Amino acid sequence: MKQTLVFIIVLMLFSCEYFNVKKTSSEAILKEELQVFNWNDVDEYPSFTECDSLLLKEEKKVCFQNVLTTNICKYLKDEKLIVTQDIKDTINLHFKISKKGEIFLMDFDMDSLTKLEIPNIKELINKSLDSFPQIFPAIKRGQQVTTEFNLPVIINVN
Repeated sequence: MKQTLVFIIVLMLFSCEYFNVKKTSSEAILKEELQVFNWNDVDEYPSFTECDSLLLKEEKKVCFQNVLTTNICKYLKDEKLIVTQDIKDTINLHFKISKKGEIFLMDFDMDSLTKLEIPNIKELINKSLDSFPQIFPAIKRGQQVTTEFNLPVIINVN
């Protein structure tokens, strides 16, 4: 009986450690969350109204890129560009879409011949952005966020 009582007392002394709860500060939780957080990926890509019916994230991304490319190419085609040499080039456009749905051309890369033949290409692309339908910004954890992305656009002028 005495041994059982000693055993129970020893058991109670050591088992109290199991009931201790570690306190974690909100700063520690935030720091841990920020280390795990993937800043390069969004829950939903920017979108146009015509892409809303799609369900898969990748399909919406492709739809957004297609609408963007189609609108830029249509605008450039309507401008009736006149060149002295045929141009077949891929322009890499670097865009930024604000959390308010505003689109900005940040930078672009193109061949020197294209730049020579169409010196106002940047202005034309910027003007084409004004004619876009409403853009819905990207979503990350339920919040609208600013995103940047690259988009290749093929220029073919004869």
